[in-house]
Amino acid sequence: MKTLLTNARLIDPEHGTDELGAILIEDGVIAAVGDVSSDGAQVVDCGGKCVAPGIVDIGVKVCEPGERHKESFRTAGLAAAAGGVTTMVTRPDTLPAIDSPEVLEFVERRANEAAPVRVMPMAALTRGREGREMTEIGFLQDAGAAAFTDCDNVVTNPKVFARCMTYAKSLDALVIAHPQDPTLSKGAAVTSGKFATLKGLPMVSPMAERMGLERDIALVEMTGARYHADNLSTAKSLPVLARAKADGLDVTAGVSIHHLTLNELDVGDYRTFFKVKPPLRSEDDRVAMIEAVASGLIDVISSMHTPQDEESKRLPFEEAASGAVALETLLPAAMRLVHAGYIDLPTLWRALSLNPSKRLGLETGRLAVGAPADLVMFDPDAPFVMDRETLRSKSKNTPYDGQRMQGKVIATFVGGAIVFGDL
Repeated sequence: MKTLLTNARLIDPEHGTDELGAILIEDGVIAAVGDVSSDGAQVVDCGGKCVAPGIVDIGVKVCEPGERHKESFRTAGLAAAAGGVTTMVTRPDTLPAIDSPEVLEFVERRANEAAPVRVMPMAALTRGREGREMTEIGFLQDAGAAAFTDCDNVVTNPKVFARCMTYAKSLDALVIAHPQDPTLSKGAAVTSGKFATLKGLPMVSPMAERMGLERDIALVEMTGARYHADNLSTAKSLPVLARAKADGLDVTAGVSIHHLTLNELDVGDYRTFFKVKPPLRSEDDRVAMIEAVASGLIDVISSMHTPQDEESKRLPFEEAASGAVALETLLPAAMRLVHAGYIDLPTLWRALSLNPSKRLGLETGRLAVGAPADLVMFDPDAPFVMDRETLRSKSKNTPYDGQRMQGKVIATFVGGAIVFGDL
């Protein structure tokens, strides 16, 4: 069946346009864009609401296997669909880690059975994410691994990391890393500064991130590997990233939505839902990250969705687990950047959809004929008060609980089929 979305405000990150038009969906792909005939199609009047490519979210944690009580593929998939995320690129920091083809195949099978959106699992770079022995990158890639990462377990031995990069380079595999000096950042809960000192919390300097990135970039220069920094958060890292790109290295970088919309003062009265990794930074750093996204220096915005149960969060700040759920809040939180005048919608969707698709070699992220009909329809101005109990994730650890937000998903399409909404 053909579906025609008419009177839609089309957000096209590939061409940088935001204009009224129509999209024809047929056989799971975009069949036509613009002035389209409605012959034989089910017509949906979008009423001037926005239609954009579905969000491709790199770095989602789904807690299968091992911690299914925190998040399952079913609940994560429902949350993703409700948040306009059509592709989840999932992390391997599970119990056990996704470090063998057998575990990867289990994850793929569970995802296909339970999630209404596309799931692309990443695999561990080293066995057990312990930084000592390289995984079978070739076998894992053949089994479907989208990229290779040890997540926030930094590979401290540069010789091991260089070997991993060299092998990944030979297979054209993408290496994703979390830049951080692990010794400086060990045990830290907040960013160093006057506020952290007044709160009496263990802290880490933003230089720890820059030092980690400097090391990683040097190894990329040595090996020629494809490299993505998953979550930069400080202004001090940006010159390093800019230099690497200017030198022609195959390097990209991402930032989490929390580091674009929150700052270190939000920790306030030791509120553990605001404890994330890396810790929230200064307001100057937050603004610098937004400007880097707007300029294209930072390529990707992600949710860094990290479910934690109540028992993990209802602890003293220093002891509480890091992380926040964000699949459903990614879009409305990102709309804060638009409403504040920092960025326009096509530029925002370049970072949410087009650039992550390009980095992973996907055809998604575009409003182009022949592209998969993975789309999100949303009202950028619809106001609401966030209530964490309404979230579809099993875990409810969102820092936006009780906050006024704008931007609601009306419908989400994956392969032309509606997976959220009722049109």
